[in-house]
Amino acid sequence: MKTVFIEAKHDEKITLPEDLIKKLPKETVLFTIVQFIGSVAGIKKQLEKSKIKVKLLKTRHSKYSGQILGCNIEKFNSESFLYIGDGMFHPKALLLKNNARVFTYNPLTMKYSELTKKDAEDMVKKQKAGFVKFLSSREIGVLISTKPGQNRLKQAKLLKKKYPEKNFYFLIFNTLDFTQLENFNFIDCFINTACPRISYDDSDKIRKPMINIDDLRELK
Repeated sequence: MKTVFIEAKHDEKITLPEDLIKKLPKETVLFTIVQFIGSVAGIKKQLEKSKIKVKLLKTRHSKYSGQILGCNIEKFNSESFLYIGDGMFHPKALLLKNNARVFTYNPLTMKYSELTKKDAEDMVKKQKAGFVKFLSSREIGVLISTKPGQNRLKQAKLLKKKYPEKNFYFLIFNTLDFTQLENFNFIDCFINTACPRISYDDSDKIRKPMINIDDLRELK
């Protein structure tokens, strides 16, 4: 079956409030989601007029420079980020992965803020809880997506070699139905190899602890 991805883009021009621009460092990486990608060039010009050097990164799996996806948030060589969007997962993940200042601007509410480490506490707690449960568990479910860019079957298979004392059950899906995970009541803990957002924003839909495969390597 062929899949067609249709981009739903915001058609209004976005400009940043001057109060936010005054708070930004002299250099920053600009990130946004695909809905607002059409405004990136204008925002970049606006910031450069205020003597702010703007970097637009082309990350793994992204189509556009400056576009951020949940599956490509990593450690970037930058001391500052400006995120344009209406959600908090991406800026929190940037804060969690990078020792840097993270600013956000929501074009829909026109509100802005600078995140602190306290803003990412919920993600840190879930990360550590998943790691502790993984260490003490024997029956482990591994979530594997068939979607392009999210399929990490090779990395998942390496878990058997690294942790031979544990039993791994590979659960493969295209679109995850959280209710179906209840059928595997013998599983103590899940490892997520798909979109990292599942372990953070959707963890309340799963009764068992979960940890992202990348977080497992970092916390080891």
